[in-house]
Amino acid sequence: MRLTRVFIMLCLLSSLGLAEEGMFPMNELKRLDLRQAGFELSAEAIFNPDSVSLTTAIINIGGCTGSFISPQGLILTNHHCAFSAIQRASSAEHDYLREGFYAASHEKEFPARGFTVRITDSYVDVSQEILAAVAAAGDFSTRAKAKEKRGKELIAAAEKENPGKRVELSEMFPGKSYMLFIYTYLTDVRLVYAPPFGIGNFGGEEDNWVWPRHTGDFALMRAYVAPDGKPAEYAPGNVPYSPRVYLPIASRGAREGDLAFILGYPGRTYRHTSSHYLEYESRLRMPWIVEWYGHQIKTMEEMSRKDRTVALKLSSPIKGLANTWKNYQGKLLGIDRLDLVERKRLEEARLAEFITADSVRQSRYGIVLPEIDAYYKEMSSRFESDKLMDALLRSSSLLSTAYTLYQSSTEMAKPDLERDSPYMERNLTRTRERLPLALADFYLPRERLFLEEIIEKIQALPAREQPAAIARLPKGKKLGKFLDEAFAGSKLMESAWAMQLFGKPAGELIGTGDPFLKLAAGLHPDLERQREFRRASGARLEKLMADYVEIKQAAAGRDFIPDANSTLRLTYGHIRGYAPRDAVWYAPFTTLNGILEKNRGEEPYNAPRALLEAGASSGASPYVNPDLGAVPVNLLYDMDTTGGNSGSPVLNQRGELIGLNFDRAFEATINDYAWSSSYSRSIGVDVRYILWILAEVSGAKGLLNELGVE
Repeated sequence: MRLTRVFIMLCLLSSLGLAEEGMFPMNELKRLDLRQAGFELSAEAIFNPDSVSLTTAIINIGGCTGSFISPQGLILTNHHCAFSAIQRASSAEHDYLREGFYAASHEKEFPARGFTVRITDSYVDVSQEILAAVAAAGDFSTRAKAKEKRGKELIAAAEKENPGKRVELSEMFPGKSYMLFIYTYLTDVRLVYAPPFGIGNFGGEEDNWVWPRHTGDFALMRAYVAPDGKPAEYAPGNVPYSPRVYLPIASRGAREGDLAFILGYPGRTYRHTSSHYLEYESRLRMPWIVEWYGHQIKTMEEMSRKDRTVALKLSSPIKGLANTWKNYQGKLLGIDRLDLVERKRLEEARLAEFITADSVRQSRYGIVLPEIDAYYKEMSSRFESDKLMDALLRSSSLLSTAYTLYQSSTEMAKPDLERDSPYMERNLTRTRERLPLALADFYLPRERLFLEEIIEKIQALPAREQPAAIARLPKGKKLGKFLDEAFAGSKLMESAWAMQLFGKPAGELIGTGDPFLKLAAGLHPDLERQREFRRASGARLEKLMADYVEIKQAAAGRDFIPDANSTLRLTYGHIRGYAPRDAVWYAPFTTLNGILEKNRGEEPYNAPRALLEAGASSGASPYVNPDLGAVPVNLLYDMDTTGGNSGSPVLNQRGELIGLNFDRAFEATINDYAWSSSYSRSIGVDVRYILWILAEVSGAKGLLNELGVE
């Protein structure tokens, strides 16, 4: 078995060696030979900070990617990205999650509270300013605070120079390079169309991260602005946003072997990290998450079975947890299959030899690898208590709301630039808005159970690792009684009451007598100490990783593309199948025929009757793939994607829409750490399936007219 692993690893090394070059920031596009790759677009046509370009149509929406596809601000993104908006619009009487949603007019579009649209306008390199502030500081805690303060100052100055824009600081390489990104922010977003659950989530978790796939994971939303065209909060009198650029649709789709590329906002990759990080992830953090999330999912599914109202409340948290749960299982298998930790150790052994071969390098970088090892040993020793404290607030929306309120009281008493980011004046509206959203899915049996379980786990820690507020709580059956009384005695589930407390003095909060506010106040000193420790240790690791990447680049004799960090990136490849194992070949398209084969009339394979009836006569559809003789559903391509690329448009060489990215194949869950053209495949909805659903299943002729598709 060991020899087989080594053989697989050696076969893949050549592909893995260029893994970091898969997701290109906009400032790196000019280093690509786009014409040689097959593009009919120049780098300037794709991104131009001084003029409109293709990226003007690409947006970040709710942590996913989306794109404008009409002159009236219509947005295409994934069903799973719009899931919470669909859920909040739904009730047992109007079950849009199950039956689908279509607003035939602008007046019927549903407000998607909490969703924002972010459009990249330009960027500025501020590395020198940030690094100068850090260099002038003392210990790691001071360095972290200096970096935060200087970043906030730069953001404030840039927003003053760019009225009406939002500015964010992004770390490209830890401790080395920093960019200020200037964004247009739109805060009035509405739900326009969602397919029925049996289309948007066909195959459910059984098919999640799996190929072949047959999921119509798409939804349509719309951005609105004030009548004068300026960004504004939701108001009935707002008008559809007019994007400067929107994507043309290639209704003929793509064929096997065609060039394709993606523009989007990939979340996080970890290609430049150490073996110690990978070991920490695979030995501690990911197994813990898999176990805890798996328990939560199973429990909530059982709670959902008999009551549709409960099922709707819990559908969004279940889906969010399940996606990570299965993804982490794939990552753990991938790390093991590629023996990735050992591979990293071998790389670091060669790097250590490179360092010691030169006295100057040894003096400058000799402590880097041992110090990284020491850092993760310390993190491992703290892991259980830190993870439980993180899970404590997440286990209960009442407790997390109480803590947000208590933090608002302490932070808003400080000067603006000294506050935590959520409580700065520029962010207060968003932070307030999240309070009722966090409480919208409150379900007492779930909250009561999970909170008790986490408290019991914390109480089982050594006494020195328990926060004082938890140590003071009763144990055993008395804990259950305490929690029953706490939930009965709290008014925090009344979001209007909770909103009134935002920013009030701490004494006034405690004076309400609310048991969760009292508990939040008691937890605050320990959580602040934890945060200060993480701030200082983060600065320590940041310095080490800056040196680590620097010496790795010197050893490799080349620069690296920075890891993904939720900023705008381009990746390209081809429509292409792959062989996941011996004697198996996965073709790059699935079709309606596969839905008919899989459908069994119950979840997760429960296609709507309208789809089955339309599918029976789809052979003459203009959306048939001529190579397959059927309407294509999903497509497969060898591009480098990760979380955050959900909802990214898949484009052809001319920049026309041919698909909608939504997932990766199971083998590609390892993409965050290593990528290979031989097994890394991403999955999208074919644009022909989207158009066919709108035309033949939903009868959404108004949307087709808006898209200019007949």
